Amino acid sequence: MATLRHGPGDPSWQRDPSGLWWASRTPEGPVTTRLTVAGGDGADTVTARAWGPGSGWVLGRLPELLGDHDDPSTFDPTHPVLRDAHRRARHYRVPRSGLVIETLVPVVIEQRVTGRQAFAAYRTLVRRHGQPAPGPGAARGLIVPPDARTWRAVPSWEWLRAGVDASRSDTLMRALTVARRLEECVDLPAEQARARLRAVPGIGVWTAAEVAQRALGDADAVSVADYHVAKNITYALEGRVGDDERMLQLLAPYAGHRFRVQRLLELAGVARPRRGPRLSVPTHLPR
Repeated sequence: MATLRHGPGDPSWQRDPSGLWWASRTPEGPVTTRLTVAGGDGADTVTARAWGPGSGWVLGRLPELLGDHDDPSTFDPTHPVLRDAHRRARHYRVPRSGLVIETLVPVVIEQRVTGRQAFAAYRTLVRRHGQPAPGPGAARGLIVPPDARTWRAVPSWEWLRAGVDASRSDTLMRALTVARRLEECVDLPAEQARARLRAVPGIGVWTAAEVAQRALGDADAVSVADYHVAKNITYALEGRVGDDERMLQLLAPYAGHRFRVQRLLELAGVARPRRGPRLSVPTHLPR
């Protein structure tokens, strides 16, 4: 479930010896969820407890949240590096949160900027416009992200002050206007769901894939047009850095599992050597 967290300071997420704590906003209302794991040797048991109006919704979808819908049975890695990554994470399943707008907002904020910038902006906005999490979540400082109506009411200068330029905030305003239609993507076939997301101006193939991975549990939604992903995957699979076109060629034998390949390599820590300059940080935004 680590892909559902947006940066190390995500105000909706905590993990400590008491369990994994997650504050979210379901169609039935806000909820605080705590997950604990016990067992071993492949026989782990996950126990969940939830507080708030959205408790029934999140507990009813818990199997999907833990990847029960995901079917890796047809995934047959042939590359040695990928075989090793799969062997070390055979338990991995693609999670499905079912929360499209809650996933879309931070993903759009992450467009074209560094992770550090995006995480800081999202953290600032959620703390200002979210609400304390239900039950023990409030005492832990957890915050439930805003709903679509509240996000739409955030004034333009607050987006800028948080570090989100007009291009990204305008994209979000367009998406939030059709929030109900986008939430329906959960019940659509994968290709149709990604197409509906991309129908919103400003949401391209990368944004749609990032949302599909998390909210829809799409094991094939590889992150095309990412600053790092194509370079890391091509380096892992053939020992040299390539572009998106080459990445898709190398991933063709894994159709249906292309995001699974991406995530397994990430979990294994397989990436190209970092010797070049970092992505430049924009300087035109107010602090």
